[in-house]
Amino acid sequence: MADGEIRTARSDGRFGQGFLTDTWYFAALSQELKPGKLARHEILGEPVLLARANGGGLFALRDICPHRAAPLSSGRFRTEETGAPSVECPYHGWRFGADGACTAIPSLVADQAMDVSRIRVRRYPVAESQGMVFVWIGSEAGSQPTEAPPVFPGVVGGRPKLVERMDFDAHIDHAVVGLMDPAHGPYVHRQWWWRTAGSQHDKAKRFEPREAGFAMVRHAPSKNSRAYAILGGRPETEIVFRLPGLRWEHITVGKRQVLSLTCLTPLGETRTRITQIVWSDHPAFILLRPALRAAARAFLRQDAGMVAAQNQGLKYDPPLLWIDDADRQAKWYRQLKREWTASRREGRPFRNPVEPTVLRWRS
Repeated sequence: MADGEIRTARSDGRFGQGFLTDTWYFAALSQELKPGKLARHEILGEPVLLARANGGGLFALRDICPHRAAPLSSGRFRTEETGAPSVECPYHGWRFGADGACTAIPSLVADQAMDVSRIRVRRYPVAESQGMVFVWIGSEAGSQPTEAPPVFPGVVGGRPKLVERMDFDAHIDHAVVGLMDPAHGPYVHRQWWWRTAGSQHDKAKRFEPREAGFAMVRHAPSKNSRAYAILGGRPETEIVFRLPGLRWEHITVGKRQVLSLTCLTPLGETRTRITQIVWSDHPAFILLRPALRAAARAFLRQDAGMVAAQNQGLKYDPPLLWIDDADRQAKWYRQLKREWTASRREGRPFRNPVEPTVLRWRS
């Protein structure tokens, strides 16, 4: 497509509907899952129970008892006589082990022979990486991970310095495109300490393909991005996007580092959870933590407000006009999704459709 050309895209089944499977989705921070506690989550419209055994291991089950559909997360965590962890349904006490197999039905009497282990709830593979919990959502029940959870640069300074969450009333596609949009800052995030409508400059950034995504390669921040000034020195930043919905900015200032990771977890077709996590060994994130937390919340509220406004138009399913170069990242996202789905369907390696290039826009 030539520069300046407009492409029309309709928010049909290819965009704004459906989800990617056979991939890891962020669910929680490791520190939030205490031994012996049950936590209910929703991922891709499915209820997922997360639990940590007293020995520290995690397991994830479909949070529906197959007997009467009561949520298992409303029940109790138990330790069987064998020492194995199990979950007890709050309705009739049916118990399920970490592998999803039923271990007991208390209402059965002695002469009622029944192999209860044949009754199962779906088990989801779960893994911890860098203090985060990821759940593998396969295209079919029983699907096993084909890769390890993602690993991010800049997870330094111990526990996260900031954690903020907000649920957006949007499909993950619209949330992702809004997240990577480089031109909305002066309008949606208009702040004296960040960006003003009158402070706009021509930008030219170099991009390259990365694993299941792409990166705006390391560069000095734009002169009208004022917040970087609190870091002092000469900061450099690299911004990366990876399927299914992970976007991170890794900032270096000499030997100091900042990692700002945004995880998008689709709760359902019209709701997406945004989790913002920041790690750093920079002293600014100790001295200015309250102000930085307030700034993160303000950004999320502004984005959520724009999503709510956008929904007023999206309900009419209008064609969407996407232009180069400001919307090229959104186009890459669509191409990446299509290739991900095709590679899984055809049983072949993923071929990244993104090619190295320089994008130009004004913001």
